[in-house]
Amino acid sequence: MNKLVKRGLLIVIVLVILGIIFIPRLDWFNVTSETPVVSGGRNTEGALPVKGIIAERSEANNGIIAVGTMLANEEVELVAEIVGKVRKIYFQEGSRVQQGQLLLKVDDADLQAQLTRAEFQRKLLSEKLERQRILLKRESISRESFDQLQTDYNVLEADIELLKVKISRTEIRAPFEGVMGFRYVSEGSYVQPSSKITTIVDNSILKFEFSVPEKYAAHRLQGQKIKFRTTGSEKIYTAQVYAVDPLIDVKTRMILLRARFDNRANELMPGMFAKGNLIVDGKNEYIAIPTEAVVPEMDGKRMWVVKNGKAMSIPVETESRDEKYVEVTSGVQSGDTVLIGGLMQLREGMKVAVTLGK
Repeated sequence: MNKLVKRGLLIVIVLVILGIIFIPRLDWFNVTSETPVVSGGRNTEGALPVKGIIAERSEANNGIIAVGTMLANEEVELVAEIVGKVRKIYFQEGSRVQQGQLLLKVDDADLQAQLTRAEFQRKLLSEKLERQRILLKRESISRESFDQLQTDYNVLEADIELLKVKISRTEIRAPFEGVMGFRYVSEGSYVQPSSKITTIVDNSILKFEFSVPEKYAAHRLQGQKIKFRTTGSEKIYTAQVYAVDPLIDVKTRMILLRARFDNRANELMPGMFAKGNLIVDGKNEYIAIPTEAVVPEMDGKRMWVVKNGKAMSIPVETESRDEKYVEVTSGVQSGDTVLIGGLMQLREGMKVAVTLGK
């Protein structure tokens, strides 16, 4: 009896184990299907999930997208022109100075002494020259002796002028009205020629320097207005193009322009990044794609698009760009599905399941 019980228990245990293994595989308890699909009812089982957008053509009524930098109207790095010790500094860092204002004085005691000596010699020589002129009229001296004395006097005059030039170089004056930068010397410092003293900047007018693609060369660019904003501010400013570079950059195929902005209110600073729209006649069409969709390669740039549910890599050409978008000029058409996420895992012809975004 015990043997029969044990055999029956063994059979029951074996049946339970087999049931645990095989019953889930029969999928008797599933009511709904979990097969993934995308819009259009296509089966995407085994497809790689990726993110994408629909390329759309836009029209910019307000002009050509441009990014650039704000430049000072005038900016000069002031340096020492002569060897010597700094005797006095006459400006404060960050202060506004007038044109011609004395900013720094290098000790010139030795040059002043040489100038005083030369002026005494000139006075003595001038008196002697007058006496020689009287004697020459009386023919008491030769013309050669008088000419030699006249030459000595002229050389001394030239030496005096040279000393005055050297003395003027011991003074550094403001070349134009502007704001002083940081100073890099102190009173008592010993400076050499080309030693950096400070920087002076005229920021009453700023220059917005930016580039546009060469295809706009036929437009009338000079005199046009550009509306722009700077990083961290939503305020829109207006500048006017006053100069167009006569040469196109052969590396970037871009045209360099400069626009003048009245900054007397001191709203902006040189060096700021700015983004704007150059206003031109007519409308400008473009396709803007997120920058992360561009895949740089040795022979150019490519993007991934979806054709018949499969990923395809296509060559593209781009032009202007900012921190978010790039303007695509060829390769992508309006209505194409461009992939912007999961690009590292893509392979040519791979089946993909696209989640569309903006």
